[in-house]
Amino acid sequence: MSRFLLNQRLVEEQLPAGTVMLDVIRRRRGLTGTKDVCREGDCGACQVLLGKRQAGGLRYQAVNACLLPLGAVAGGHVVTVEGLNGERLNPIQQALVDNGAIQCGFCTPGLVMALTGFFLNSPASDEHAAVDAAAGNLCRCTGYTGIRRAIGQLCGQFDLSGSPLARRIEDLVHWQILPPYFLTADETLAALPPHQAAPSPDAVRVAGGTDLFVQKPDWLQAQSLDFLPASGDGIRQEGRDGIVDATTTIEQLGTSPLFRQWFPSAAQDFELICSAPVRARATVGGNLVNASPIADLAVFFLALDARLVIASATRLRTVALKDFFQGYKKTGLQPGERVRKILFDTAAAQHFSYEKVSKRTHLDIAGVNAALSIEHDGGRIVKAHLAAGGIGPVPAYLAAAGACLQGKTIEPATVLEAVEIAQGEITPISDIRGSAEYKRLLLRQLIFAHFLKLFPDTIRWEQLHAR
Repeated sequence: MSRFLLNQRLVEEQLPAGTVMLDVIRRRRGLTGTKDVCREGDCGACQVLLGKRQAGGLRYQAVNACLLPLGAVAGGHVVTVEGLNGERLNPIQQALVDNGAIQCGFCTPGLVMALTGFFLNSPASDEHAAVDAAAGNLCRCTGYTGIRRAIGQLCGQFDLSGSPLARRIEDLVHWQILPPYFLTADETLAALPPHQAAPSPDAVRVAGGTDLFVQKPDWLQAQSLDFLPASGDGIRQEGRDGIVDATTTIEQLGTSPLFRQWFPSAAQDFELICSAPVRARATVGGNLVNASPIADLAVFFLALDARLVIASATRLRTVALKDFFQGYKKTGLQPGERVRKILFDTAAAQHFSYEKVSKRTHLDIAGVNAALSIEHDGGRIVKAHLAAGGIGPVPAYLAAAGACLQGKTIEPATVLEAVEIAQGEITPISDIRGSAEYKRLLLRQLIFAHFLKLFPDTIRWEQLHAR
């Protein structure tokens, strides 16, 4: 049984824990403002707010109800568009109307929830960040210009820089973006008895579930599920090691001040990985364990020569990430084991580049993705790690190409040698993402791009292209 707050009502549901909230909301509770469309997290029409109690109060995220299992909301607050409605349109709804951002209205509830999530979480009224928050919402008839106008109006109307996150809910209630009952939601949830149901020993472990509930939602409804606890402060440094808890979400990773200190381009890089509501649920460990050949974070951490801390009931062991992938969608995890942490030497982050090419720039899986880390001393490469996805059955650590860079001077001839060796390490196949020849070309161009980005004073495009 799952107990949670749905809008203003405490509810109990005795459905399988793997039932997605979209079905609970629409079919069980009759709240049809949340739309049922793609069931893959692509369109955003089913977005809701999910609030979870943390130190300092409730923290809300806009998430896709089609990928949100019932068992993951126990003790939380689920808000649908009906839960934001009042006697009059609230400022977000009114801005969408005023700027011609509504036609058929089918996508509008999801847009309202996405923008409400932005106002709940953003440190500033940044239009680019607001557009990114709404980027997971598809609209076929209005066009996006009106939506952008509405976002611009809202960012000018409300200054989030003067509203600390600890006081954000109160400010949004004052601005009438949120209804007053949000002020007592934390107190209501605190009075709920703790959720104490113990999972069975053979339960399927679920963290974000953003890929699991696309692949096999019906199967998951019939399983006992063990929902892994969310990571709190899951990103830290101990000595030279950067440490990321496996249950850290992609959103937590991309917005972490410490992670951005290590990787200044992380915010822009992670905008290419998936939409905001998916980033709010998808976890680092899940991306690795899924073992997709184009897993973005697998390629990212392979280029840092990362290690995994793997736990079972009786022991901990550490394995290099480059040895973790055993074949297509296969890993070195043994029964009963789970990935607990990802470790990497922060020195590898000093000169780091991530690149991705896909059919769409945003919200698409990669045709080919690649990452490179380099440590150098006076223009001579001391260490190098190169990784790529989409060029074989597993995310690939290109050991020979990385080794050939070590000890070399940073110059065009070095880059071209690494490209030639990398071509011998890959085994791309032709598929819907492109031909094998095209993927070989993409990898070459991405290696060029890494060096052009990291060493613009030393490497120029014409030097590489001419050869």
